Amino acid sequence: MIYDGQALKVTKEADGVATLTLDLAGDSVNKFNSLTLNELAEAVDSLKQEPDVKGLIINSAKDVFVVGADITEFVNWFKLSDEELSDKLRDAHQIFSDISNLPFPTVAAINGIALGGGMELCLACDYRVMAQKAKIGLPETQLGIYPGWGGTVRLPRLIGVDNACEWICGGAQKRSEDALKDGAVDAVVPVEKVVTSARHLIQHVIDGKLDVMARREELRAPMVFSPIEKMMVFESVRGVVGAKAGKHYPAPMAAIKTMEKNVSQTIEKACETEIKGFVKVAKTPVAKSLVNLFLNDQYVKKAAGTFSKGADPVKQAAVLGAGIMGGGVAYQSASKGTPIIMKDIRSEALDLGLSEANKLFGKQVERGRLTNEKSMKALNSIVPALSYGEFEGVDLVVEAVVENVNVKKSVLAETENHIRDDAVLASNTSTISITELSKALKRPENFCGMHFFNPVHRMPLVEVIRGEKSSDEAVAKTVAYAQAMGKTPIVVNDCPGFLVNRVLFPYFAGFSLMMKEGADFQKIDKVMERFGWPMGPAYLIDVVGIDTAYHADQVMADGFPDRMTHDGKNAIDKLFEVERFGQKNEKGFYRYEQDRKGKPKKIYDPEITTLLAETVDAAGTNGELSDEDIIARMMIPLCIETVRCVEEGIVSSPAEADMGLIYGIGFPPYLGGALHYLDQMGLKAFCDLADKYSHLGKLYQPTARMREMADNNETYFQA
Repeated sequence: MIYDGQALKVTKEADGVATLTLDLAGDSVNKFNSLTLNELAEAVDSLKQEPDVKGLIINSAKDVFVVGADITEFVNWFKLSDEELSDKLRDAHQIFSDISNLPFPTVAAINGIALGGGMELCLACDYRVMAQKAKIGLPETQLGIYPGWGGTVRLPRLIGVDNACEWICGGAQKRSEDALKDGAVDAVVPVEKVVTSARHLIQHVIDGKLDVMARREELRAPMVFSPIEKMMVFESVRGVVGAKAGKHYPAPMAAIKTMEKNVSQTIEKACETEIKGFVKVAKTPVAKSLVNLFLNDQYVKKAAGTFSKGADPVKQAAVLGAGIMGGGVAYQSASKGTPIIMKDIRSEALDLGLSEANKLFGKQVERGRLTNEKSMKALNSIVPALSYGEFEGVDLVVEAVVENVNVKKSVLAETENHIRDDAVLASNTSTISITELSKALKRPENFCGMHFFNPVHRMPLVEVIRGEKSSDEAVAKTVAYAQAMGKTPIVVNDCPGFLVNRVLFPYFAGFSLMMKEGADFQKIDKVMERFGWPMGPAYLIDVVGIDTAYHADQVMADGFPDRMTHDGKNAIDKLFEVERFGQKNEKGFYRYEQDRKGKPKKIYDPEITTLLAETVDAAGTNGELSDEDIIARMMIPLCIETVRCVEEGIVSSPAEADMGLIYGIGFPPYLGGALHYLDQMGLKAFCDLADKYSHLGKLYQPTARMREMADNNETYFQA
């Protein structure tokens, strides 16, 4: 034994080949925390002193290689002074440089996921052998930073500037076939042969078949470009990455700037360039927001795991209704391995639902994510039904019929008579009270809400709504089913609109009020899209459906009459009246035509001006609102309503509230969520801003607790 620690150990075989095995005690994965980094430094120092070592294999005793840095620990690095952070980064760089300078060949045996710092450890080795099902990557730009332990230095030299920029700026996890094609790894083998293949590589070096020193020199040297070549390469990359990243996410462009400088430098100087640029990007508000978002995501997943712990798995599911939502639920369930019965009262609806599922499976096959055989097997696990004949074996039923309280009550009561006493009923309602719907049931304790978002296969969030009589067991089983479907469930308490729609409709109310004052909806859309929303409010309402928005607006007005009612006819009311329902019938605020790929493309419709004219107040004079006014009038109601949901216990934590908005309605990730946005702005500044608009009504008036927190300089995410 050369070294024996809590995170790793180093042994040496009789043939002189040493093995460094990563195995962090007390954790299911390997990650770079301070313990692991310190032990890695000590282990490398021990290897330097060990006589007769002929090679080193770095492997993992866990199913993953290294998932990256421990963000919960390293987030504190970002709070250090520039000089202190630079010193921390240099210490880590020294460890990786020491590995790359060991006087014998080194091979990373990548058995599983190797991300971030784990990938940078692999890059510090001379060779890399990767398991077929493993994934590697440098996802740091997704946290608003870029690789800081040599990734921007070593990867371009290994796979070329174009590929390295795509890997680093995109932040994607790469499959083994792509990694081999790009030259990031030297061999791809079955997982059980990873270590053996690594030993073969070392033996080739020992036998003189591979010149490891020549390879090192090549990868350490500055890359050679003519000035024109370098300009063309990086200008091209900047254009592509800049268009994808957008102005709100500076890390990808910062990574390009760093690589542009360091590729022409010696490796020592290049590492200093990386450190200098990393310190700058780590101190940006966007990095703080995206790191906070990552931590919130971890918190939400952990909370869901706590809810579902001990729940019996759903082995057979059913969905009522084969419409867009029901078909989406059926596809998602089947694609993740849970067979599902799809029931409807019309055979043509079932045919449509199966056709949609077949199309989605077909796309998975086209992208190489599924074989034809697995696709057909999954499709066959969706069983169409016109009756309840096979429902006696169902563990959980998702009701996804029309959004009408009386229809839902009738369908739920009927279904309850055809399922086992211990089966769970869940409604996919987006706004209707779960407590109210449960009044039609004999076993209300087995009933809760399970609100999916459209399109189901893309939207990660599922709201699990606890009614007054919902049991812990029903909630646990529903959460477990959502997890099995690959979704992120958030448990919320019952109220009109629950969390996401309750917060979304004050946002829409801010939009409607500006429209009544004569504002241009196209300008509002453009301003909010530039602010970071994936689509502006008019476009979003068209996608949601004008009819859906109209009915939901009534539910919200009934539930919160003090702030969600409105006088007279607004734009949504008018469009509903003339049956402009949005994308679903190709006319709403915009008109829709199919593009070459068959997707709806929005087009301005001149008729809309005349149609909406009668909804504008006679005194409406706000056609020329400033961008700042538009942003304030849209964001203030949304943020205050999010706070109300936390204060009233509708959602358990600020983390769950923020992630619900990120995952449910596309809240701009660079802002970190509504409550993080308030923390960044400062509650005092927010309340002062809201007071400028308080004449618009209660939606614009902060709560008493918000004002108290502002006076005390409190935040929602305490340090």
